[in-house]
Amino acid sequence: MISKPVVFGLAVVVCCWMPGGSSLAGEIAPAAVPPEPRLNVVLILADDLGWGEIGCYGQKKIPTPHLDRLAAQGMRLTQHYSGAPVCAPSRCVLLTGLHLGHAEIRGNQQASVTDPGFKEGQHPLRESAVTFPKLLQEAGYVTGAMGKWGLGPVGSTGEPARQGISHFFGYNCQAVAHSYYPSHLWRNAEKIPLNQPAIPGHLPRSSNPGSPKVEGEILASDHIGQHHAPDEIIAEAEGFLRNEHQNPFFLYLPFIEPHVAMHPPLADVERFPPEWDSEPYRGTGGYLPHPRPRAAYAAMISRLDSYVGRILDLLDELHLAEQTLVIFSSDNGTTHAGGNQPFHVGGVDAWFFQSTADLRGYKGSLYEGGIRVPTIVRLSGTIPAGTESDQPSYFADWFPTICDAVGLPVPPGRDGISLWPLLTRGALPVHRPPMVWVFPEYGGQVAVRIGDFKVVRQGLKTRSPGAWEVYNLRSDRGEQHDLADQHPELIAEALEILKSEADENSVFPVPIPELQPRDADK
Repeated sequence: MISKPVVFGLAVVVCCWMPGGSSLAGEIAPAAVPPEPRLNVVLILADDLGWGEIGCYGQKKIPTPHLDRLAAQGMRLTQHYSGAPVCAPSRCVLLTGLHLGHAEIRGNQQASVTDPGFKEGQHPLRESAVTFPKLLQEAGYVTGAMGKWGLGPVGSTGEPARQGISHFFGYNCQAVAHSYYPSHLWRNAEKIPLNQPAIPGHLPRSSNPGSPKVEGEILASDHIGQHHAPDEIIAEAEGFLRNEHQNPFFLYLPFIEPHVAMHPPLADVERFPPEWDSEPYRGTGGYLPHPRPRAAYAAMISRLDSYVGRILDLLDELHLAEQTLVIFSSDNGTTHAGGNQPFHVGGVDAWFFQSTADLRGYKGSLYEGGIRVPTIVRLSGTIPAGTESDQPSYFADWFPTICDAVGLPVPPGRDGISLWPLLTRGALPVHRPPMVWVFPEYGGQVAVRIGDFKVVRQGLKTRSPGAWEVYNLRSDRGEQHDLADQHPELIAEALEILKSEADENSVFPVPIPELQPRDADK
């Protein structure tokens, strides 16, 4: 529900007296009314940002003034879900409007698995894929993307230029994006040298992560290169806005923060209290070690926030705030556990920052902490400021929402629904259909949200698949009370939905389970 009422203005008709006593009626043709400027769209995507990691979603330690400002000027969605619990499939759902049961990319598989000729990049989208950037481009929009792509290597059918992006700059490959000081970035099909030598995001394979440098010798300066890639990316995005602001534009900004490795500039780390870090992260959970992992992680989120601020400030400078729909979200939840506690993979201390608040699970999981993501939407003068909605929604909805906002017809076959009535009028005129996730990785998982309930099953590609689980997210968003015994009808309904909504996918197969004997007997 919306926390503040939406107030609509009244249209006012003004009659004018014309010199010489003439009236407008029937004698002088009214001047042509100039067409309203077409709505621009800026879509900002964080990488592995948890539901509780920004101030307007409850974060207490990391300041995020620009994201908090965005929330104060727009609407916060408190039950919004990513397309998947990891990078590539989440982005596939986002751009195609197809949930994971229909999406052609369901996992993070490298392109080289099916085509050894590709040395970097993930499994590509087919050229026939329908993405909303293609529709915008065909409608006359200038389309730009700066950040991390992950939907197909340069030279493949999934490269940005073949999926509706006029101007791309950044990382094509997610694995390369583990480094903030890579050897190169891509500008369309041109490889742009950046750091020589590059600083890899991982320890050399010859290193023994169980006994790296002793405390005091793990130096953040060891892992600082010449050019910090995110600085180049945000500068390119600002240049795009300055160059194209007189045209209708779509700007996609899939930033890499706060995905590990921890590579923030040293000055950013020093902004946070030294007493936070009583022990270094020694690389035992993968990626590079860091002497001050908590401060470094906070620095990356703070830097992400600063990029959002720069985009908002530039839109204000260009007088575009009332003509530009701004959407901010994250591709999935906080980095999952790995290695020795208290650190998660790459040195993330999710407990220290309460990164998922009270939600269960992390990245890679279809529990709430893996897929419920902070999401803010702003269109000054149209979306009521300082509001929030607890309407369940997810990435598949952005395709029809953006089409609705800019006045384009939605092609058939999309799985999402338009959130435009919710954003502008405070309610959806249609019933929310079930939301579906079919995920082959991390053991194989499926989930269906039906109203306030979520039905989950894990371990589908293991020797011991888990049981069906049912949670009432209205009363138990932390998923602590399994209601499977009380709701066999929901399990049966979810199974029927999965059978009808999960296409065969030979590259990313997921077995759809039958009812277990204990379920069928109820």
